[in-house]
Amino acid sequence: MHIDEHSPARRIAADLRADIATGRLPAGGKLPSVRDLADRYSVSRNTASKALIQLKTEGLVVTRHGSGAYVRESHPIRRLGPDRYARHRWERTTVEVFASEHPESGSAQQQGHQTQDVSLVAADELTAAALGVEVGSSVYERARVMTRDNIPTHTMTSYYRPGDVEGTPLVDPSPGIAGQGGGFRVLADKGLSPHEIAEELHARMPTADETLLLDLPSGEPVVEVRRVTRTADG
Repeated sequence: MHIDEHSPARRIAADLRADIATGRLPAGGKLPSVRDLADRYSVSRNTASKALIQLKTEGLVVTRHGSGAYVRESHPIRRLGPDRYARHRWERTTVEVFASEHPESGSAQQQGHQTQDVSLVAADELTAAALGVEVGSSVYERARVMTRDNIPTHTMTSYYRPGDVEGTPLVDPSPGIAGQGGGFRVLADKGLSPHEIAEELHARMPTADETLLLDLPSGEPVVEVRRVTRTADG
């Protein structure tokens, strides 16, 4: 959507953008309604609506049907250190969440839920290279959707060589974590203790399926992490 540089809609958008940048309109705060903006700037409602659409396109605001427009809340990416994969961490099942990035802010045990969909699929090039199998070989795909307070937070999809996971909780489609200690514990019990983990992380716009699955507002990006876990002998 193009708005003329000197148009009233652009001026309204600029004022609202400045209010967001300075905190006069805080994260999660409700923006003035189209009617209020039209009255304030002595413009038509169509012009005021164009200003809000521009801010929505920029990813600064989200709209809620029947409620109005709100300043998008920011969720910063915090890259955790490799210690999060240490054995003493994945051997237990309790997950702690903090009110901020400062541990001293206090923590609470995370209350969440995950669904699981397990199936045999043909390995694509990326999966085949990671698992050291031929393209098209059968591998187990374990897809999960994590929710908290009934709100989707993220998805996870893991791929395994059948011989490594047959008969283990990793191929059990029951909701929840695999077994008592999660996937790493299951692999360790099979003599496949995780030793080396390589990750690639990047942000992108979601696919249409991801937008529906995660109930994302318009313009919301996602962060994708690709992880390959290997044993000590590779």
